[in-house]
Amino acid sequence: MAPKGSQRVVKKIVAENRKARFNYEIVDTYEAGLVLTGTEVKSLREGKANIAESYASDEHDELWLINSHLPEYLQANRFNHEPRRRRKLLLSKREINRLRAAINRDGMTLVPLKIYFNDKGRAKLELALAKGKKLHDKRETEKERDWNRQKSRLLKTG
Repeated sequence: MAPKGSQRVVKKIVAENRKARFNYEIVDTYEAGLVLTGTEVKSLREGKANIAESYASDEHDELWLINSHLPEYLQANRFNHEPRRRRKLLLSKREINRLRAAINRDGMTLVPLKIYFNDKGRAKLELALAKGKKLHDKRETEKERDWNRQKSRLLKTG
């Protein structure tokens, strides 16, 4: 049994964009809510979402998640949702303005990192403000990852 004052943070990760950290240099991350329909939430709970090629866009003082794929919920028949529809992101006005300024001024992009359910059961999106890496930066990241892997093997064997 946990002590009375402690908080349990439970994140059930539904979808993760694993290539984002390789292709982009992450500057800052934000947690955003998603406006979803009921069948989209049920589809997310089955864990069949894909955000690998999606991005966030600023349109009319709002942020939208574009090109994310949430497959149709099979038991919903005619009340189903469109799998690749645009989904509104919920952020405070101050955060939206800060992100818009970074996108317009610095040429950065908004990349979704993962979709998860928080401890209250709400679907959240971890959104990153990122700058695209050049080819030589990607090679350097790969070299560093290989070296760390080799170093851990050497330490393990003695």
